[in-house]
Amino acid sequence: MRRLVTPLLTVLLVCCASGPAMADKRVAFVVGNSNYQNVVALANPANDAGAIADLFRKAAFDVVESRRDLKNTDMRRALRDFTEKTRDADVAVIYYAGHGMEVDGTNYLIPVDAVLERDTDAYDEAISLDRILQAIEPAKQLRLVILDACRDNPFVKSMKRTVASRSLGRGLAGVEPSRPNTLIAFAAKGGSTAQDGDTRNSPFTTALLKHLGTPGLELGKAFRLVRDDVMNATGNKQEPFVYGSLGGNDVVLVPTVAPAPAANADIRADYELAERVGTREAWQSFIAAHPSGFYADLAKAQRNKLEQGRLTASAPEVEAKPTPPATEPAKSVEVTVASRAPAETRPEPSPPPDLPRLLQAELKRVGCKTGDVGGEWDASARRALTAFNDNAGTKFDVKLASLDALDSVRAKAGRVCPLECDRGFRASGEACVRIVCDEGYVLGAKNSCEKRPERKATTTPRRSTGGGGRHCFVYGGNSFCE
Repeated sequence: MRRLVTPLLTVLLVCCASGPAMADKRVAFVVGNSNYQNVVALANPANDAGAIADLFRKAAFDVVESRRDLKNTDMRRALRDFTEKTRDADVAVIYYAGHGMEVDGTNYLIPVDAVLERDTDAYDEAISLDRILQAIEPAKQLRLVILDACRDNPFVKSMKRTVASRSLGRGLAGVEPSRPNTLIAFAAKGGSTAQDGDTRNSPFTTALLKHLGTPGLELGKAFRLVRDDVMNATGNKQEPFVYGSLGGNDVVLVPTVAPAPAANADIRADYELAERVGTREAWQSFIAAHPSGFYADLAKAQRNKLEQGRLTASAPEVEAKPTPPATEPAKSVEVTVASRAPAETRPEPSPPPDLPRLLQAELKRVGCKTGDVGGEWDASARRALTAFNDNAGTKFDVKLASLDALDSVRAKAGRVCPLECDRGFRASGEACVRIVCDEGYVLGAKNSCEKRPERKATTTPRRSTGGGGRHCFVYGGNSFCE
């Protein structure tokens, strides 16, 4: 009977423990269009999209698709692919930064290769907001579209109207979603324009980064806080607006996660005890109790290191004291327990031999380290951990590699540190690509293409030597000889 009860209790504990972990599936699609081919480039959309994508990754979204400078065909294909990811999602979010426009009451997002000479070109050259809403329609609980696309559109100034009565708005037109639990957040109220900003991010995205990722913050309140921040930053010239409605239940984009008990706390305590004893028997005892996992691998490395030392050492006391056979686990356990010191008096364990290399490898995985991974905790490794602290909100001592830091970095599922590119390059997904400016444009101070400045005419006289040894001057287009 006892043999049956134990497995049943184990199954019940596993089921009960796994219940809260069954979180809603959240997916996000982020687009930043900056380098437009037929109008002046925008400075901030690529930066805005990169920051928002990092926000969703840090919020542990299940899927974060981030794209830059999408052309018409690429944007349509990306939306089609993202639709497949929303079919089993509970929450689906699309964020777009770039140019947008309204034609005859319909809103359009503009790809970077759009050619908009007439008002009717928008039907083929741009992506309608209805198509964006269709991509997130399968989501079960929340469908959210965030548009930082109300900038003053340069296409409108040169577009020809094929029908005199057809309207061309300066910003985007206000729209009410037809489906419940659907929100459309505009950077500026319908019919008005938004600022691109003088800093790395637009005022709207800056406020989103501040409030949208707050765990447990109700979504409606988050957007109200965003509105207040943007109005304060723009002197009440820009008012964000949210269209759509939600039900009576609070909806949060980033749920509050209660601090989970450290699953490896007991294993780590046993590891520290074995390290405190520092004998082959102690490591054998630990491996017998914890045969697999991260700490088991470290323990095996420690044990192997001791065994190699025994082969090369010539200390007589080692030969005089035979090693207890592996079949005596009880004796090994007694040694470990007898050596356990109170927690407050135990010294900090020294790092395992491979800890610097393991921590560097994990830092590189989350995007906080470039270059080679080595066994020395050098200046490059310290800079990587500093970047992780800055972006993950941690405060690990960067002077050394620690188990706490390794545990924290290993817990991150995706990129933590933003991709940094040299001047003349921009981030595109997980790679840096060279920025190519169109004819007549040059790379500006903000790492974006700007119109080439015109050369000013000079009135400085030029001196030349005329025939017969005379000296001639050219000043203001006239020649003078002496």
